[in-house]
Amino acid sequence: MNAGIKESMDKMASRYRDIGEQMGSASVLSNHHLIAELGRERAELAPKVEAYEHYQIVIRQLKEARELLKDEEDESMIELAQSEIERLETELPELEDRLKIMLLPTDPLDGKNIIMEIRAGTGGEEAALFALELYRMYTHYADSKGWKTETLSSSSAEAGGFKEIIFSVSGSNVYSHLKYESGVHRVQRVPVTEASGRIHTSAASVVVMPEAEDVSIDITPDELKIDVYRSSGPGGQSVNTTDSAVRITHLPTGIVVSCQDEKSQLKNKNKAMKVLRARLNDRARQEQEKTRSQVRRSMVGTGDRSVKIRTYNYPQNRVTDHRINLTLYTLDSVLSGDLDEMIDAIRVEDQQEALAQQAKTTVA
Repeated sequence: MNAGIKESMDKMASRYRDIGEQMGSASVLSNHHLIAELGRERAELAPKVEAYEHYQIVIRQLKEARELLKDEEDESMIELAQSEIERLETELPELEDRLKIMLLPTDPLDGKNIIMEIRAGTGGEEAALFALELYRMYTHYADSKGWKTETLSSSSAEAGGFKEIIFSVSGSNVYSHLKYESGVHRVQRVPVTEASGRIHTSAASVVVMPEAEDVSIDITPDELKIDVYRSSGPGGQSVNTTDSAVRITHLPTGIVVSCQDEKSQLKNKNKAMKVLRARLNDRARQEQEKTRSQVRRSMVGTGDRSVKIRTYNYPQNRVTDHRINLTLYTLDSVLSGDLDEMIDAIRVEDQQEALAQQAKTTVA
């Protein structure tokens, strides 16, 4: 382990111990806000400190085994020591890589909730049905993580499915898991309406945006044009008799957001503003990224939503992520929300890319 990594881990372990001592003091125990803040920091440090302590134990065991081998004369003990040295020497580089990954700078947006937009693309009715299945996939995944989802806006297709659906996902570290889902998703299958049994290819686009806080986006009333109109579609008699639907246009950017899912005009307006803030925040973030020539552009983190990222092939029960060339023959499980294997593989690839970039920077 190089000196820089060791120094960073020593500082982290020292900070972890300091927090533990602070949390036992009377002044901290009487301050609920401070103890919660220190508790969160200690919880974030805990896995890193535990990994570092395990690394130090392996270093010590390896040293002891080598010393034993040097002084030992009994053949059975020599063989045992050699076997232990081989095991520890194999484990050590893996632990070092794990510690390097833990020291990588974290994305400040990782802990945020998200707003996700799914839109039917090429493929007509089939694309709308696929958009519905993607929505179900993500809501099942959210349920498995204990996250909460809320529909903000939707537009149904005549034959079923969604032309567009916008929903929020809130919980612990939502963005860190779902930020890689932005892009074009393709489906290959035989449509129900296809009498000849030919496989069709349809597509839907997914956009994942970190939810914007009220303080992060400054929107003045004179920048907004707000229209109200009567909702269309299911919803009872009030749908056709009350101007409850809301359309908000952000004049400086031309971004338009509509919401008609609620019977209350105020609720629709609040939901529309939530989506507008997220879109403006996402737009500003993308523009900022374009101007940073030194920013790392990893293959899973480019944010280019025109890129085809994944294909779902029904006849072969296959799903392929094209960014990391990973193919799983568990499409049925994936569509039921079992996304961990796919998402974890992308995150690991992203981390390895970051490590490689970090190594180049260090050498330079």
